[in-house]
Amino acid sequence: MLNDDHNTFDHVAKTLSRVIPGVSLDQGHRLADRIHGSGRAIVWTGPREPAELYWEQLSEAGLTMAPLEQH
Repeated sequence: MLNDDHNTFDHVAKTLSRVIPGVSLDQGHRLADRIHGSGRAIVWTGPREPAELYWEQLSEAGLTMAPLEQH
């Protein structure tokens, strides 16, 4: 994810906790803080198929997403 000027910390945290399995609201807030501080953060790693689904859901929620990377 990338930092932007139009999403609130709360929206980012709630969206991450809703979309990404295993991410609590507290973890979502820590990720939002990391995104704000460094400009970006990896919020999930794993197989491409679920990554594409999570990317799409986060993007549809208005979050600013970097392109998916292949590892």
